[in-house]
Amino acid sequence: MDGARVSEGLQPGTRRGAFLIGTAHIRAEEVARAAADPGVEVLLSADALELMGLSREVVQAAIDSGHKVYGLNTLLGSGRDTAVEEESILDYQIQVIRYHHSGVGALLAPDEVRAVILARLIGFTRGGSGVRPDTARFYAELLNRGVAPAIPRDGSVGSSDLTQLAAVAAVAIGEGQALAADGSIVAGAEALARAGLEPLVLAPGEALALVSANAYSIGAGALELGRLLRLADLADTALALSLEATARYDGGGNLSPFSPAVQAAKAVDGQRVSAARVRRLVRGGWLEDPRRDVSVQDALSFRAAPQTHGAFRAQVTALAEALEVELNGRGDNPLTDLVSGRMVSGGNFQPMQLALAFEALRLGLAHVGISSERRIAKLYPPQRLIRQLNLEAARSGTPLASEDLPGLLWYSAAGLLAELKFLAAPATLGAPTLSADVEDHSTLAPLALQQLERAVETADKLLTIEALTAAYLLAEAQGAEGGGSESAAEVRPLGKGTVAVVDRLSVLLADRLPAAVLVDRARDELRDLLAGLPELRTPAPAGDDDAGGEA
Repeated sequence: MDGARVSEGLQPGTRRGAFLIGTAHIRAEEVARAAADPGVEVLLSADALELMGLSREVVQAAIDSGHKVYGLNTLLGSGRDTAVEEESILDYQIQVIRYHHSGVGALLAPDEVRAVILARLIGFTRGGSGVRPDTARFYAELLNRGVAPAIPRDGSVGSSDLTQLAAVAAVAIGEGQALAADGSIVAGAEALARAGLEPLVLAPGEALALVSANAYSIGAGALELGRLLRLADLADTALALSLEATARYDGGGNLSPFSPAVQAAKAVDGQRVSAARVRRLVRGGWLEDPRRDVSVQDALSFRAAPQTHGAFRAQVTALAEALEVELNGRGDNPLTDLVSGRMVSGGNFQPMQLALAFEALRLGLAHVGISSERRIAKLYPPQRLIRQLNLEAARSGTPLASEDLPGLLWYSAAGLLAELKFLAAPATLGAPTLSADVEDHSTLAPLALQQLERAVETADKLLTIEALTAAYLLAEAQGAEGGGSESAAEVRPLGKGTVAVVDRLSVLLADRLPAAVLVDRARDELRDLLAGLPELRTPAPAGDDDAGGEA
């Protein structure tokens, strides 16, 4: 059975599909899609329910043995060796949730809330938590009935996302707060009642199992993975446009560095994909004309872009792998071990690999940004020339022409690059020691993720500015060619992919929007284009030429 499978149209008009959680491997992209769409119904397979039942039997055996087990019949953290009396065990479950419900800051967005709950639910089905199958079903119903706990963004140091998960658990037991459909805040008990759910009554050991996981870092990280994949495509698209522009204004645009021969000579993961995308974007255009007089070598921001973009793509792949390690692993402490039939203390709640993947991506994004800003700088002299020509025309009595591109977008790009460099600094090294020096090392994975989210937003704006700058210059060049005396044989066509981008962005540029509005709308347009145009989609890695399949 698949770990997770999306089937379409189970209930036409009500549900857009189902996300079936089994016991086999689950992919991060599947989780992101299910979390982003509240119309997807979450189901648990019989295999998953059976595995959770076996896991619960191990917990019950530990209870019956009377031995000390961390968090089951002992306090937490520095109180790890202090026993909880048997008659207080059920009250202790409530106390654990209330104690950990201590997050602060802005609330997570609805898709992030769904991602947190879904990631924790998947964790239950791996068999390491020891929760009852009915508890897992309850979490599935939170998703299916639209119950969205109000989860504060800040509070986790990356040794389990305790505060975020406690906000979910608080609503599950009829406490805490939730987001209503209109965005208002309601009591958790009211949110459950509106959804037709009774508060969950916890069994011994379940409170810790509900809160002790990295479901915020995993779930929100899975959502960010999709944005990173799109950003990698945007970087290649902006690069292709700049290649076309530098060819027309500066004699550059050498395609040799993107050739299959160069890519085959060095097996950098992702490099070949990036180079193939650029070739697809410019295919059929003037850059492929062998008669074109072209510079022997472009600047490194053009020439070595496949290596930079490819290394970034490799980091995105590493993030996907790290997310799937967490999604498909058992990060619980104590771990319910079916093989030995024991509950075992351990450190699988420390998502170090995931935290470092978040860290590395911010550094990779900064390098992508450096190359982008340098290409923008090289496209600035043609803009200055256009302004000079407009002034000369105005001296002869022609009304001063309005320019479609705000003149100092390059400076905005430089400021964005400075922010990217700042965000590339390590986030995971700053955790203090906690709980009487028992918890003396943490990953700060949530902070690394949040800084990555900021970096993605920043890089998206920077790359959009590059695309707008190149598109403006290409539209100007096309206009000059169309109005000149060149013969049809001398017309310099754009590639099939780049012309589609220029055509779309030219419509926006012609509206002469304020810079902030222009960049925001261009980001939306590019997002739609990247999703829908074959030339802009990432080719599959198979094959040794740019005729690779579409992903």
